[in-house]
Amino acid sequence: MKSHSVEKIGGTSMSRTEALLDNVLIGGRKGTDLYYRIFVVSAYGGMTDLLLEHKKSGEQGVYSLFASAESGWSWGDALSRVGERMIEKNADIFTDPTALATADAFICERIEGVRSCLIDLQRLCSYGHFQLEHHLLTVREMLAALGEAHSAHNTALLLRQHGVKARFVDLTGWRDETQRGLDDQILHAFAEIDVALELPIVTGYAQCLPPLMQTYDRGYSEVTLSRLAVVTEAREAIIHKEFHLSSADPRIVGKDAVRVIGETNYDVADQLSNMGMEAIHPSAAKSLRQSDIPLRVKNTFEPDHSGTLIRSGLDADGTGVEIVTGLRGVYAFEFFEQDMVGVKGYDASILEALKRHKVWILFKTSNANTITHFLKGSMKAIKRVSANLMEKFPHARIAIRKVAVISAIGRDLSGARSAARTITVLDDAGIEPVGFHDLMRKVDLQVVVEESDYEKTIIAMHRGLIECNSTEELRKAA
Repeated sequence: MKSHSVEKIGGTSMSRTEALLDNVLIGGRKGTDLYYRIFVVSAYGGMTDLLLEHKKSGEQGVYSLFASAESGWSWGDALSRVGERMIEKNADIFTDPTALATADAFICERIEGVRSCLIDLQRLCSYGHFQLEHHLLTVREMLAALGEAHSAHNTALLLRQHGVKARFVDLTGWRDETQRGLDDQILHAFAEIDVALELPIVTGYAQCLPPLMQTYDRGYSEVTLSRLAVVTEAREAIIHKEFHLSSADPRIVGKDAVRVIGETNYDVADQLSNMGMEAIHPSAAKSLRQSDIPLRVKNTFEPDHSGTLIRSGLDADGTGVEIVTGLRGVYAFEFFEQDMVGVKGYDASILEALKRHKVWILFKTSNANTITHFLKGSMKAIKRVSANLMEKFPHARIAIRKVAVISAIGRDLSGARSAARTITVLDDAGIEPVGFHDLMRKVDLQVVVEESDYEKTIIAMHRGLIECNSTEELRKAA
């Protein structure tokens, strides 16, 4: 019996409709080859930023304006702008007047439904017995769902225009009074779907208990992908991105220098997630790994390339670094307390404060009287952590410094002398590390450098650890 795949399409790829049809959704497929696939789609590029807040700049979207008591009616104007943007996107996609009218009617009904709901909620909370903050997570989820409902409905409609039996599968819970867990929501939605005869186009957001955004925030679509693959017993999960999973960012080290990763394991995928270079959300990877479902990461615009296969228990053919990646804007949070030696409780208090203010920990180091956490988050949140700790430990000294962290990652770094070679290549490049972190379990190492040395460090480490197989080869190349 032929098994199916569950495939996710990211927002940037979704925005390039013609390329998506030619490379992923249809291409040269005919007959049954069009089916035995389930697609989970993200919102079109930039839509979720407008609905919530800009992921990088933090610029306010509909949600953040609604949540702000000072915003007044500005959230309503922002919602109208989102509707206009969605209507413009429809016009870019559909040339057939009937299909365009269908797409416009669908999103207008959703936009105005959300507007009415938010007005009613605002009015309800004005009486004082109901507190707006108790409903904000639901508001955030409802707004996020708009983006995926828009793109999934459009994609199914477009495919039907091209003769494909596509079905819009709406997991967003729109006007659904039933509360289910994610797996039950999926089972309910797919109860009457035969993937041999239909091509399901599924919203990346799923309304369920517990709420997806409460745990995963904007990483929810990959969790939907993984649970869909597990519940429907898929043979493979596939993520379509606008780039290959490569040995480094080609924009930094150059297209000719990078190598596409042919295969690796979920251990490496976890390290990439920790560095913000997500092959897949770690919780989504856990579901796939536990069910022994392989994950393939493919470049949307190179459909004939097999991409990167990620599998459980895939040991390395040899030792060595596979990927060099990094993060700018990392905060080194140094907590010093002279009386810490031999006393328990300091570390637990720091972790509790970081968790309370939702600050992401990359890694930490410590000695007798100093604990340093390397953090990714807003300075506002980190200053709150500092204030909480100073209140509890008035004699402590806390220093916060902005740095960059570069990581070398591989399935097996043992015996590759990666740490020694890293120090050598950085010295040759005139880079003095601020810190260095190398674990006994040899799957990654981190170098802390000044932010100004970010790209220079990636280039040097990629050249010394991946492009050249030995220190002697590196020096000859130099």
